[in-house]
Amino acid sequence: MYTYAFLLNGDRPLELPEGIWGPLELVSLAELAALVEPDLAFETLQQSDRQLMQAVLSHDRVIQEVFQQTAVLPLRFGTCFISRQGLLDHLRAHQQTYLDKLRQLQDKAEYTLKAVPLSLPEQPIASSISGKDYFLAKRQLYQDQAQWQQQQQQELESLNRLIRDRYPDAVRGNQTNDGIERFYVLRSRQAESDLQADLSLWQTQLLHWELSLGEPLPPYHFV
Repeated sequence: MYTYAFLLNGDRPLELPEGIWGPLELVSLAELAALVEPDLAFETLQQSDRQLMQAVLSHDRVIQEVFQQTAVLPLRFGTCFISRQGLLDHLRAHQQTYLDKLRQLQDKAEYTLKAVPLSLPEQPIASSISGKDYFLAKRQLYQDQAQWQQQQQQELESLNRLIRDRYPDAVRGNQTNDGIERFYVLRSRQAESDLQADLSLWQTQLLHWELSLGEPLPPYHFV
């Protein structure tokens, strides 16, 4: 049974979106529920790379649409249980753990703090320069680049400390090939303006990075 997320089984009915291929339903056990697509056979999604990628995007879409209505514990793409009874047994075994976590996540969202490294402004060598002066100018460019990268690293370490001091539970993401740094913070949605204010303040101290705040997302890094 294909499963998207665990959530609280509240009194307010949810508007369930369309799943990857068909309708969704809730499998409930007292206060806990699982969001499932009962008629989806996962192996059918792997017939082509294009179909698989579309299924991944649909999986995330479903979680985000339900997250707009209630707290969720999002599950990885491809999470399946062998049967409805198997899912109920899992919910029963982990019921209290999931309930405690969901209550902690009520009205909270995951925010991505992104730091993009700025490039050293171009300093082209004049075409009229040649000989020894050219090599001296070239060496100065290398030195400027090395100094720029050193300052970037120092600022990144400073940013990491600032985030840790302000948000001790923040999760630092893996650096990408383009050097972009990401930090994930779990905060109340009502505190989004405070996050933005922090970024604006930090930006004044970081001249070699461009900071931005992402949209509120399900707590992918905190479950």
